[in-house]
Amino acid sequence: MPVRHTLAHLQQGGYVSGPEMAQQALVVITTLGTEAEARAFVTALVEQRVIACGTLLPGRSIYRWEGKVTEAVEVVALLKTDAARWDALRSSVERLHPYEVPELLALPVTQGLERYMSWLANEVTG
Repeated sequence: MPVRHTLAHLQQGGYVSGPEMAQQALVVITTLGTEAEARAFVTALVEQRVIACGTLLPGRSIYRWEGKVTEAVEVVALLKTDAARWDALRSSVERLHPYEVPELLALPVTQGLERYMSWLANEVTG
């Protein structure tokens, strides 16, 4: 089946996909030290409308810091936003995140349920 037909089929089924989607929706990953920190941080970002929502997951990170391999229990935050809000999100993270060097990785969304994607865009654009 040609890719064009597959994308049209997904769009007819209520899914959004294609280059325009990749430029709009982002899932952004960061980590925080405790659930309380993560809840306060994500709540502030939602209140500022730089993210539509954040999902908090328990995690364990292994990394090199100041020359030593370190292991830490952390909370992984999956932040959902629109690419148009990236600069505002990055600025808020730089201002609010408690880490000296916070992880902040943006992953483009290439497909998504149309109703969800509309909700996401509406939440971050007001």
